[in-house]
Amino acid sequence: MKNSFEDHEVITRLISGDETALYQLYDKYSGALFGVILRMCRDKIKAEDLLQETFVKIWKNIEAYDASKGRFYTWAYRIARNTTLNSIRKKNKLIQTDDLSVYDIKEVNEEETDYTALKGSIKTLEPHHQKAITLVYYSGYTHKQAHKKMGVPLGTFKSYIKQALKQLRETYSEKLIYIWFVLELMP
Repeated sequence: MKNSFEDHEVITRLISGDETALYQLYDKYSGALFGVILRMCRDKIKAEDLLQETFVKIWKNIEAYDASKGRFYTWAYRIARNTTLNSIRKKNKLIQTDDLSVYDIKEVNEEETDYTALKGSIKTLEPHHQKAITLVYYSGYTHKQAHKKMGVPLGTFKSYIKQALKQLRETYSEKLIYIWFVLELMP
């Protein structure tokens, strides 16, 4: 999907230094980017700071955006992801999970690092579970956006994510699954 005509106009204005164009892009994309950042860093205040840092980088580097290479959201998503990952790396690669457990990637046991097998397990999930995981963890969609993209009710979409993670947990530890997802997101 290419940028809408409106995005193209706003991006052109932003390149010429129009500050209001940045506000328009912020209004349109900040929710989705904030969701990505929050899922990665698990700290609302830190996520807000990282979102602001992301938009400062967008402002300063907008001339590097090339519409022929992809959508604006994809470019902005990469900036948000890399900004967040750099922040995580500054904390000795500590990863925080939903249950507030903290994992240090350097301390994962070798027998727990069978990422290839885990990746293969993801491919054995039902196609709708794979698509749900891909939309949320790799494409950066919020659950609200992803359920519309899949054309299913929000509750159904959320159950797809829960079912997929439950199936993965039957074979792999929560720790391994979470660290694998984070490593997959690293550039």
